[in-house]
Parts: sequence; C-alpha cells; structure tokens
Amino acid sequence: MLKRKDDIAGLVVVLVFVAVFGIQTCFSQNISRASFPKGFVFGTASSAFQYEGAVKEDGRGPTVWDTFSHTFGKIADFSNADVTVDQYHRFAEDIQLMKDMGVDSYRFSIAWSRIFPNGSGEINQAGVEHYNNLINALLAQGIEPYVTLYHWDLPQALVDKYNGWLDRQIIKDFATYAETCFQKFGDRVKHWITFNEPHTFAVQGYDVGLQAPGRCSILLHSFCRAGNSATEPYIVAHNVLLSHATVADIYRKKYKAKQHGSVGIAYDVIWFVPASNSTEDIEATQRAQDFQLGWFLDPVMFGDYPSSMRSRVGNRLPRFSEFEATLLKGSLDFVGINHYTTFYAKHNSSNIIGILLNDSIADSGAITLPFKDGKTIGDRANSIWLYIVPSGMRSLMNYIKQKYGNPPVIITENGMDDPNSPFISIKDALKDEKRVKYHHDYLASLLASIKEDGCNVKGYFVWSLLDNWEWAAGYTSRFGLYFVDYKNKLKRYPKDSVQWFKNFLTK
Repeated sequence: MLKRKDDIAGLVVVLVFVAVFGIQTCFSQNISRASFPKGFVFGTASSAFQYEGAVKEDGRGPTVWDTFSHTFGKIADFSNADVTVDQYHRFAEDIQLMKDMGVDSYRFSIAWSRIFPNGSGEINQAGVEHYNNLINALLAQGIEPYVTLYHWDLPQALVDKYNGWLDRQIIKDFATYAETCFQKFGDRVKHWITFNEPHTFAVQGYDVGLQAPGRCSILLHSFCRAGNSATEPYIVAHNVLLSHATVADIYRKKYKAKQHGSVGIAYDVIWFVPASNSTEDIEATQRAQDFQLGWFLDPVMFGDYPSSMRSRVGNRLPRFSEFEATLLKGSLDFVGINHYTTFYAKHNSSNIIGILLNDSIADSGAITLPFKDGKTIGDRANSIWLYIVPSGMRSLMNYIKQKYGNPPVIITENGMDDPNSPFISIKDALKDEKRVKYHHDYLASLLASIKEDGCNVKGYFVWSLLDNWEWAAGYTSRFGLYFVDYKNKLKRYPKDSVQWFKNFLTK
C-alpha cells in the first residue's frame, strides 16, 4: 500500500496518462460469466425508496425524501414515490425475474423508518417481518442478499428532532438501527453496505440543495429555505464517516465471529481525465478526485481527509480525534463503487465561481465537465450527467489499486438510462441495444482491469433490475433491465438487455 500522500506527482502522472492514452480495450470481444474469475458475483441493485412504495403501510414512518418529493417544484415531473414500482407487495414476482435471468445476488436497502418509524425508540415488528420475508424469499431461490443500511431515506423525525446528519446525536441512533439489523437479519445477510453514496447526499442535500433535505446557501439556488453550503456538507460527511466507523466496530466486535459477514460503503465515483496535459489541469484532476472519492475513502484507509482538502478547506473541515482516526482506519472489508461515467477536469483559474458558490465544489479548485472544445467525452444516455466512456471503468480500478493498496472492490452500481417518452411504444422501448452495448463494454473494461492489471474486483451489480422512481428526475428516466408500464398496473416487460444478460450469465 502506498504511504498517504495525495500529491505524489508520479502517481498522478501515471494515472492520468493511463486514463488518457494507455488503456484501450477491444470491446468487440466475446465475454461471459466464464471470462471472470471463479466466484465473481453478478447481481442487480435497487433501493427501498425508489422501489418499495407502500409509504404509509405497516407502520413505516415518513422520511426526508417523502417530505422533499411532496414539495412543489423539487421533482422534474412533479411525481412522488408513494407507489413507485410497488416492490413492497411484488417482491416474490421480482425475485422470480432475477432467478430467470440467472443472477447470483440482489442488492437492496432497508428503510430505516420501517424498522424505527421515528428513527429511534420502539422497533416496528411489521417492518422486521417484511425484510425477513424478502431475505428468505431471495435465499429460497439461491439469490444472495447484499443489504444497504442507508440509501438516503433518513427518518424525518430525526430532522425534526435534531437536524439529522448535522448533529452528532445521529451517530448513536444510526448505530442502534444498524445493530438491530445485524441482530434481526445477520444470520442470513453476509454483505452489509453502511452507506450508499455519502458524497452524493452530502453535496446534493446540503451543498447545492437539489436533493433531500434540500439545504443550501448558494446565491444561485435561492429556493433553499435554510443551510450553509460552506460548512454543512463537511459536517454531514464527518458524522456519516463516524457513524460508519462506529457500526463497523460494533459488527466486528459482536457479530462477525458468529455471522461471518463483511461491511463496506458504496461510493459514487465519476472518473476524471485532465482537459489538457498541462500541470495545472493534471493537478486539478487529482483534486477533483480528492474532493469526491478521497473525501470519504481516505479517512477509512488512512485515518484522515486528503491533504488537498485540509489545505483548501481549512478550519471548515472537521478534525478526527486520535481515537476516531484509529476507529476509522481499516473499517472497510470491501470498497463498493457506483460508477457510470467519465468527465474532463481542469483547473479553475477564475475566482468568480468561488465567490458565487462558496461551497465544497468551489473548494476543489477544479471544474469538471463532460465536454471540451464543443465535443462531448462520449455518447450521452438520457441523464444530463451520464456519458458513455467504458475505458473509465478500467482506469478507475487501476487508480484504486495503486492509491489504496488493491483492496477488494465490488461494483455496486453500473448502468445507463433511456428517456421515458410518451411517444415511444413499449415494443420500441424494449429494444435497448444501447444498454446492451453499454454493459458489454463496461464489463469488458472491468474484465481487463482484473485479468490484465490484477485489480481485486469481486462483483458487479447492474443498476437496475426495474425502471423505477429516479429521485429528482422522477419517472423521466428508465434505468431498468425490465420495462415497467406505469400506465397498466406496473406490469414488467423484459427488455432485450434481459436476454443478453441471461445469455451472458449462462455461458
């Protein structure tokens, strides 16, 4: 493992030029499950809030996303997730779809407010029973559960009580919730993810205000009712990291010897390549990664934030005590990676953005965009941020290998979306050749990182099994392998990508 130096010039230069010039994979090759190492896990992924619906059933308490999605103007199509794809009632049907496709695993999240409707206090037995039934149904079909404890749906009661992630009280409440899950489900669940994309909800929820709970102070986003974009993302991140470390410690001391499970985090990672070969842009590319992946992975690997964050954020960046740093360091059994796309990064030579934003994005001193000189970095999917650059997968795996000592990695999400257009017939929507090519090419890139570069990757989860409610985009975006007919009782139809995966997994 490398010693902790975020400004190791040699490492930066090597990674940058590997990303730009050195990694070319032949995407016409035939690949299948047999191409990957024995024991490599293939699965699909989901989250409770995007899939379950049934928001007022069986004692579930409200969450910040219930509040946010019912606030006018927050969701692109003015929809909400009260029903979404109704997996709360249809999980048996959906498990059969997974079984038919041949996947090994299913990654889903537990809704905190189904276990503790008020975030703490009395356990809701109906919620426990639901997840017992779901887990047992998966195992009965030979599908291994991978469980995310927190996928953004914070109980609203904890925000009302003490402002949620902005207060250290949440560390204790999250630990109680997590330990309850270990007690109730850990005899069957062997793979735990404490947090999904902490970087996303810290920045989107508390910096730019585009996701729940919608806090910000940025001048351009005057619709936020409260917040401080210069400090709150860092406070939230700090409390999330300490919550993870606390929970990982509880699991290792009290449950691991008996349950034999593992604990990780799922990180959102855009791969960045420099917009030019200038030293300024190369250094900005590294800073962009420090303020994304490094912000949340460095503390659990090295015990502190990246040095670039320390120097640029100053006293707005909280500090870990010696005890906390020790608790954090080594608290991951695996690194989950949610990777979809690649952007260019360049040095921000203007101070105007910093003055306007005064937030974590400006603090990085890097501008990241999916285009330069009027040309995009790759073909675009439906989402405005999702450009298709398969080589970024291999580059990212090599970066993690080299910087962090080749830890076990699971690709916890990868996928692309099509538009949900009323002018596209179901018959045409099922012809998703673009998605088939996306997964083939990203898997080929991932395979090259394993076979040719020795990256320690253990699994791959498709986002997503079904079309679903896609946060602030609502129902405008379709990521699913299965098409969901929102106009006809949520009927599921297999897209061409289902057959492709079925063939891939049986060869």
